[in-house]
Amino acid sequence: MSDGGEGLYILLVSVHGLIRGHNLELGRDADTGGQVKYVVELARALAERPEVARVDLLTRRVEDPKVDPDYAVPLEPIAPKAHIVRIPCGPRRYLRKEVLWPYLDAFADNALQHLRRVGRLPDWIHSHYADAGYVGVRLASLLGVPLVHTGHSLGREKRRRLLDQGLRAETIERQYNLTQRIEAEEMVLDVAQLVIASTTQEVEQQYALYDNYHPDSMVVIPPGIDLSRFYPPRRGWFRPPIFQELARFLREPKRPMVLALSRPDERKNIPTLVRAFGEHQGLRALANLVLVAGNRDDIQAMERGPRQVLTEILLLIDRYDLYGQVAYPKHHGPHDVPLLYRLAAKSKGVFVNPALTEPFGLTLIEAAASGLPVVATEDGGPRDIVALCKNGLLIDPLDADAMGEALYEALTDQARWRRWSKAGVAGAHRHFSWSAHVTRYLREVRKLLKRPRRRRMAAAARSRLPTSERLLVSDIDNTLIGDREALDALLARLKAHEGRVSLGVATGRRLESTVQVLREWGVPMPDVLITAVGSEIYYGPNLVPDLGYQRHIDYRWRPQALLEAMEGLPGLQLQPPEEQRPYKISYFVDVSRAPSPREIQRTLRQRDLHVNVVFSHNAFLDLLPVRASKGSAVRYVAVKWGIPLDHILVVGDSGNDEEMLSGITLGVVVGNHSAELERLRGRERIYFAQGHHAWGILEGIEHYDFLGERAGAAGEPRREAS
Repeated sequence: MSDGGEGLYILLVSVHGLIRGHNLELGRDADTGGQVKYVVELARALAERPEVARVDLLTRRVEDPKVDPDYAVPLEPIAPKAHIVRIPCGPRRYLRKEVLWPYLDAFADNALQHLRRVGRLPDWIHSHYADAGYVGVRLASLLGVPLVHTGHSLGREKRRRLLDQGLRAETIERQYNLTQRIEAEEMVLDVAQLVIASTTQEVEQQYALYDNYHPDSMVVIPPGIDLSRFYPPRRGWFRPPIFQELARFLREPKRPMVLALSRPDERKNIPTLVRAFGEHQGLRALANLVLVAGNRDDIQAMERGPRQVLTEILLLIDRYDLYGQVAYPKHHGPHDVPLLYRLAAKSKGVFVNPALTEPFGLTLIEAAASGLPVVATEDGGPRDIVALCKNGLLIDPLDADAMGEALYEALTDQARWRRWSKAGVAGAHRHFSWSAHVTRYLREVRKLLKRPRRRRMAAAARSRLPTSERLLVSDIDNTLIGDREALDALLARLKAHEGRVSLGVATGRRLESTVQVLREWGVPMPDVLITAVGSEIYYGPNLVPDLGYQRHIDYRWRPQALLEAMEGLPGLQLQPPEEQRPYKISYFVDVSRAPSPREIQRTLRQRDLHVNVVFSHNAFLDLLPVRASKGSAVRYVAVKWGIPLDHILVVGDSGNDEEMLSGITLGVVVGNHSAELERLRGRERIYFAQGHHAWGILEGIEHYDFLGERAGAAGEPRREAS
């Protein structure tokens, strides 16, 4: 794929829901709502700007016979310079967002592969909702690029609302997994350099509940809408086909419409609206209630949440005997939505949003642009929208009587209705166009790119790994370091190829010791640090730990049982506590008394303890998980970042480098190597250099033409003179 030019490259991440560029299935379920529409339209609007070269919207790939095949297409162009990129993430089937958490690290890893195909780093990453925020934190930290975040809705506020409704904390946690979501939100707020909110209340009240509340890094930018789709009914406008669909429910279909448009989600509070309508006799005599609550074929076949909401609505319609006064169509398409607003406006009706909490309120802006006055919940987005557009009333969503009275008042004062209608159209154009949104958005992000990062964060340093063609991984002691002149010559050689070649180290040292010795020798922080004999991986100047690798190597790791099994063996002494790591147990070895590494491994296996036993320098013994080693770590990095193994040069000097040197990587053994590596002499793709320390690395680079400085393909061994 091409990056589209030299302009800005923006990466949007929105993991959950069913996202495509056409016929959005808004309201299909709780995960396919306003956020889906927002991110698709934001991608399109950003791509229209001349300074933007490419916008990629990353979402989850879904291969499930229960949903449209569109959601399995890996790449969908949605506008010139804008794409939806679908990333594999966990099971292929469609999953609700609350169960996606275990698969988000895989999403992040697969996103790195996408960036390698694009061939450039994004200028910033913009994550949407907590799950994408988790992915965004991983990607931004790994790549060294800024993170922008939009929460859309927040876990702490949701928990508060659900508790207020009387739900038990255990029930809330079991259904919504809010502890994990809130922790992810705290992580995002700690890392994000800019948080975009849609309302002032979101910043001042909802985000203020978080430990990492930093209002100086937050900005309110109201969401935009497509004003070419949402506009008032014009003179001579004919009622569209969706009118006939509504009319079959209604005795007097031309009455003013009280229109509600949302997903059948308990947070949308539709049953309270039905009660408000059913209990207000004046409202019932004046208007029709139109409930457009998603799409359905069979209520019984729906998920539990929507099924319960729709069942309650039908029971309330029956209780209040609202037949002939309430329309609740089973199906509508995206093209019907603007028509529904215009129908309601033509009838001199009103749009109502009775949601318990409303962080965004896109439907309110659409209604305003269509000339339809609004009655909305006194929360979040509606507060700001009604204040700016001056086109309706705010209500307590839990007070059904007050809601009914507000709707009746909105419909009976015709002069005020006309003022609200005109003011809503003007306000939508002034404050909520996509052009205005994107102009403000880019202005705020440009400020972000110019200002220094907060002191509590590590300095930004962009990773070379997604764009590097090759990776050099070297042991540190007696290999990379040991000869100052040789090291300086190597670093100068690599700097001449900066951008094409990344540097990694693989060492038995712990992280703190690794960083210290690299600083002492003046080695720039490598792009990859494989430490503790391959049991830990970190990336770049920000020293971001690879949590996925930790989970990968945890397999069958029983450190306490290992310590007990090793306790009685002679000639072994535990190294100091600071040398012990979560996935490494280290010993000093007296070779005159200790069993051989093979005998130790056999003893442990007999006790059903499965480990990787690493013996080096004839003096040190390390016990690692079976999946951990320098070689395994190098291969894990290669897969994660999409670097072919034959484009990786690995250099070592001792026994703990043996696995790293084997395979199809380009292996180099420096001249001052330990005798343990002599058995590798003569193996294909392992070159024994004459030069010691970094001179040996330079010799290996020359042998393989690793930097591609000679004619022919880099990475091919040089023919030796006969």
